[in-house]
Amino acid sequence: MVDRLLGRGRDGKDGRDARDARDARDADDAKAAEAAAATDPKGAVWARVQLARNLRRPRTLELLKAMADEFVELHGDRLFGDDEAIVAGFARIEGHRVAVIGQQKGADTEENVRRNFGMPHPEGYRKAMRVMELAERSGLPIVTFVDVPGAHPGADSEERGIAEAIARSVGLMTRLRVPIVTVITGEGGSGGALAIAVGDVVLALENAVYSVISPEGCASILWRTTDEAPTAALAMRMTAADQEALGVVDWVIAEPHGGAHTDPDETGRRLKAAILRDLDRLTAIPVDVLVEQRYRRYRSLGAYTEVAATEAIVPPPPPKTGFGDRIRGLIEAGQRAIPAPLQVGRRDEPPAREDV
Repeated sequence: MVDRLLGRGRDGKDGRDARDARDARDADDAKAAEAAAATDPKGAVWARVQLARNLRRPRTLELLKAMADEFVELHGDRLFGDDEAIVAGFARIEGHRVAVIGQQKGADTEENVRRNFGMPHPEGYRKAMRVMELAERSGLPIVTFVDVPGAHPGADSEERGIAEAIARSVGLMTRLRVPIVTVITGEGGSGGALAIAVGDVVLALENAVYSVISPEGCASILWRTTDEAPTAALAMRMTAADQEALGVVDWVIAEPHGGAHTDPDETGRRLKAAILRDLDRLTAIPVDVLVEQRYRRYRSLGAYTEVAATEAIVPPPPPKTGFGDRIRGLIEAGQRAIPAPLQVGRRDEPPAREDV
């Protein structure tokens, strides 16, 4: 049953040959990207964006296959339905019982359509919140896997309250009284990613990206064309290394040569070691301190400091005037203040009869 839930199985010879050929092509692409990085920073960043979007990049279920000894998936939000773009349930990883939540893209067109290309609807986030609350009541740590270009932007999502679901999920995670480890596995975009990414520790795979908007969306706003997406990607500093330097990501996990998709099992083993390390550290922290640290962590993102100028700017002194000039100015000011006399016409002759 565990094998069926995690998608374990055997590939045929033809499947292995095709996979090996794809791996060889991906390795060549990775070498070309590394060679371009030294001379073309924009091209290097864009190459990482493409690696983060690779269709064969391991998703939540594939990573759980390599990491978990047992996984039980839960379905439905108890309000509307089940959103297959979000995978949620409980797992056992080397004796650690954890709740797992993550976005799930498809491996082919049919599965991508069924999973809405990994873009959750409101019911997906409400399912995630249901599992979070169950984990808190059971005292289980939470591990989230982020891989989404953004929440689903359609009219049906707006009708069912996508903005409210994302906001409530963010608010819930800030006050959950259990440790939370977040892993950016692929493309972390906009509020769709942040809704399940409020963690005590944020990890990122080497070729993952994390940003407030997609490069295409940013380029459409600033340059009115998506052709400038590589320029936007460089300016937004969205790679894992840049996010680590900014303090948004705590640790960057190295991927196998050529990218995570070339060896999902090895990628899972590396992530497993990092997740267990952080879970052991976080579970030793008192709950009240843990929640306060998490709150302070996100309140301090983007903080800045105001400093006083080293030298105050002093206005120039007014020009000096003599005593006579000051008296003349006072007299002129007084004359301007006296109203002009009324002009009354003279009446040298008596008024005519019609005037009377």
